[in-house]
Amino acid sequence: METANQSAGVLKITECPRDAMQGLPEFIATERKAKYLNALLKVGFDTLDFGSFVSPKVIPQLRDTAEVLAQLDLSTTRTKLLAVVASVNGARLACKYPEIYALGFPLSVSETFQLRNTRKSIAQAVNTVREIQDLCQSTNKTLIVYLSMAFGNPYGDPYNPGIVESLADRVANLGIRFISLADTIGVSKPENIKPLLEKLIPALPEVAIGAHFHSHPRSATHKIAAAWEAGCYRFDGAMRGYGGCPMAEEELTGNIATEVMVDYFHQLGALTGLDMVAFGQAYQQCAEVFHHAG
Repeated sequence: METANQSAGVLKITECPRDAMQGLPEFIATERKAKYLNALLKVGFDTLDFGSFVSPKVIPQLRDTAEVLAQLDLSTTRTKLLAVVASVNGARLACKYPEIYALGFPLSVSETFQLRNTRKSIAQAVNTVREIQDLCQSTNKTLIVYLSMAFGNPYGDPYNPGIVESLADRVANLGIRFISLADTIGVSKPENIKPLLEKLIPALPEVAIGAHFHSHPRSATHKIAAAWEAGCYRFDGAMRGYGGCPMAEEELTGNIATEVMVDYFHQLGALTGLDMVAFGQAYQQCAEVFHHAG
C-alpha cells in the first residue's frame, strides 16, 4: 500500500465524477454513468472518486453505486477507485468490494456542516473516523479524510487555521495517512490556501495532504498555483467544473475544472501521466452526460 512519503513530490490527480453528479436533480441512468466512468478510467488519473455508499434518501443520484461498480472495466487501468461514505455502515458495505481501493470520509471543521452532512457532531464524527479506519486496516483499504469547510464556513462557526491544524493532527494520530483540505463552498483564496498548507505539510510529514477546491472559474488557477507553490501535490477536480455539495448551500459552487488544472500543470512542465487523447474523449462524454442530466 502506498505511503505518504512514497507519494511526496509526485503529482496525483483525482477525478471526481461522484462530486460532479451528486447534486443533480435528474437521475443519470446506471449504464450512462458506467460508460462515462469507463472513459475516465482510460485517462490515467491516480484515483477516481466514482460513487458513494450513503443513504439513497440523502443522495438519490448515487443509489446505484454498487450497480455502477459492477459495470466498470478495471482490466487495463492503473486508476484506483475511491468511494465516499458517511457512516460505519456505509464503510462496511464499501469494504466488501475488493475493487475499491480507498474510502473517503467528510470530517468538517464546521460543527454546523458536520451535523448537516452526517448528523453527527465533530466529536462523534472523529469517533466514526476511528471505527472506519479500523475497518479499512482489517480489509487492506486506505481511508482518506476530507476536512470540509477547511477555509471557512457560511454559518458563523468558529474558524481559524489553528482549528484546521488541530483537527488534522487528531486525524493523523488515528493513523490516517491521507488528508484532503476541502473548500466546500468556494471561499478559499491564495491568501488563506498557501499559509495553511505551508504550515500543515511540514507539521505532518507522515501524511499526504491534498486539496479539493470548489471555485468560480476565474479564480481556479490562482488556487491551484497557491497550493502547488506551498508543496501540495495531490489535487481533486471534475471535468467541466461540475459539482458541489447539496448539504452545504442552496446554490452549488462547482469543482475546479480538471482541464484547467491539467493545462496549468502542463504549462509548468509538470508530468500528469495522463493520456490526453483519452482525456479528450472523456471530456466529450462529460458534456453529453451532464447535458442529458440538465
